[in-house]
Amino acid sequence: KGGRDRALAALAHLDAQPTPLSPVGLRVAVRADGRGPALSAEPAYVKGAVEVQDEGSQLASLLSGAKPEMQVLDLCAGGGGKALALAAMMENHGQIYATDDDGRRLTPIFDRLARAGVRNVQVRAPRGGRDILSDLAGRCDVVLIDAPCTGSGAWRRNPDAKWRVRPGALEQRINDQNEALEGAARYVKPGGHLVYVTCSLLKAENEDRIAAFLAAHDAFLPLEAAHWASACGLPALAAQASSLGVGFRFSPLRTATDGFYVAPLTRSA
Repeated sequence: KGGRDRALAALAHLDAQPTPLSPVGLRVAVRADGRGPALSAEPAYVKGAVEVQDEGSQLASLLSGAKPEMQVLDLCAGGGGKALALAAMMENHGQIYATDDDGRRLTPIFDRLARAGVRNVQVRAPRGGRDILSDLAGRCDVVLIDAPCTGSGAWRRNPDAKWRVRPGALEQRINDQNEALEGAARYVKPGGHLVYVTCSLLKAENEDRIAAFLAAHDAFLPLEAAHWASACGLPALAAQASSLGVGFRFSPLRTATDGFYVAPLTRSA
């Protein structure tokens, strides 16, 4: 609601600063005691002018290429952070379908959508074994997969999480990612885009998964990073092209964000 300049003015007392890469983000530094402000008590937050989201997550949403009037499927919507970002990009026009295999993860999305004044998101919670997305087959301009992953990209904020990765967890996540990609392919219309996202730094969850998917699906082609960054209005992000394969990489070291991987693909037929 209102754009970055308005939010910047509303949060000036917190010394909010524009993010260097995302054109829609602000950063508020933590205090000397290591704590951040109570943003949820700020009128700008309560009234839906701002939300909490890492800059890397914002960039992943912006690289989806979503535009007004499109049909967009957010396959692993969870609490709705990227659905909110997509709705803002689409200016509340078109349609976003938000779903998740685990309906419990969708619980926060309803309050967040209401607070932000979002009107173009249809939440589809799982209903047992029913196919709740059959009507979207071959119809979507953009299918966004915020894939389940180890979360290694967020270890800078939760350093103890690395010790909680159980044996076999990576293999299970890789299976989940393969299934998500396979399932997503059926919803992308010819000329549409499939955008694969993880908050992981591991090549096995990122470039390797896309390479395997492309090898098995001749109808999908990778989008060259510099071209796609320009098409999304973010030409500077060409510098974040992965050196390990298809897509973009963001990390605490290179971009001062959480670790994210974004791979945009297009369906040729």
